Amino acid sequence: MKCKIDTIIFDLGGVLVDWKPEYLYRKVFNGNEKKVQWFLNNVCTSAWNAEQDGGRTIEEAEKIKIAEFPEHEDLIRLFYSEWHQMFSGPIEENVALFKALKASGNYKIYALTNWSAEKWDLGLELFPFFNYFDGVVVSGQEKMRKPYPEIYNLIFDKFAINPENAIFIDDNEENIIAAKTLKLHGIHCKSPQQLLKEIHSFKLIF
Repeated sequence: MKCKIDTIIFDLGGVLVDWKPEYLYRKVFNGNEKKVQWFLNNVCTSAWNAEQDGGRTIEEAEKIKIAEFPEHEDLIRLFYSEWHQMFSGPIEENVALFKALKASGNYKIYALTNWSAEKWDLGLELFPFFNYFDGVVVSGQEKMRKPYPEIYNLIFDKFAINPENAIFIDDNEENIIAAKTLKLHGIHCKSPQQLLKEIHSFKLIF
């Protein structure tokens, strides 16, 4: 693949850290997967969480959801009060790749993440390597999120990125499809082995 890559943009959750609400609610429901999936598919849904990633406050989000499911108020509040329990930890192979690319000095390394503004500081505490990026765009802080083009254009403008010279890595295929429409090279991250293989296809030096 011939192109002059000078920039790598990483998503965080699902690429560098393993985040799943199931990790918390499996403890809450004592491993009853049926109850876990019902709750996450009907109450604290991914669509509801995405609105916080887009800038809605946690207070407002809880108010809306508790009004809808008052009988589950305690479980709803757990989503953000115990949010840290939704992480199993770093995805070590991918973090090693990130650090190797950064250490090479050959590329600018950025993060573009859908993440609640109110939980970003805690994310930095949990995963200090988030501080190693050359720059970060956090959706909740910007009040815009992937896969909408505005947030991609924001990171291009903010850090003077030419998308044709950049690779974007995300575990959400919808976000990769959106990136490619803006001339970004996209890698849909499915596993550390697949990600490394696709990175090597760009003939990067690190």
